[in-house]
Amino acid sequence: MKARSQSFPTLADAIYPSTGIVHDSVAVLVASLFIAVCAQINIPLPFTPVPLSGGTLGVLYTGALLGSRRGAAAVVLYLLQGSMGLPVFSGGAAGFLHLFGPTGGYLIGFPVGAFATGLLAERGWDRTPGRAFLAMLAGSLPIFALGLLGLSRFVPAETLLVQGLWPFLPGDLLKSALSAGLLPLGWKLLGKRS
Repeated sequence: MKARSQSFPTLADAIYPSTGIVHDSVAVLVASLFIAVCAQINIPLPFTPVPLSGGTLGVLYTGALLGSRRGAAAVVLYLLQGSMGLPVFSGGAAGFLHLFGPTGGYLIGFPVGAFATGLLAERGWDRTPGRAFLAMLAGSLPIFALGLLGLSRFVPAETLLVQGLWPFLPGDLLKSALSAGLLPLGWKLLGKRS
């Protein structure tokens, strides 16, 4: 018989331990708005169609806070909001066509990244700074992979990494470090380490 990995409550569950469809729906809606606010932190780069954005921080942090399923659902709701014309994408952009543009692969990778980070948080990876940092980096991998795949349709292969990966790694490390400090701090403030 296959042993199942131990599942831990997420930080959101520890803060507000209620369950049910209403609780989950409110959590998903609030998290989608949090991602939208984070995405407004936007620094365009002159050499690439992909801006530096706080959106990935919002996505990965949402996954860690809510867990895999609710975190991914919050990101899907965020994508639906932007696709329907709400100005929630990076820098206030909106519209369904953004999912097929140069940044579309990154957007499509967001739910996968949130799910991965949430899954690790459900395994207790958000309790210590080192593991929280690794969980955030693990969530970034599918975002970068799908982002580069999508961007490859718009930029030459020889400049793909320069336009879609290298300039974003320092910011990604910084966002992961910030989350690695905040997540365990949240647990410490709650007095719950397990």
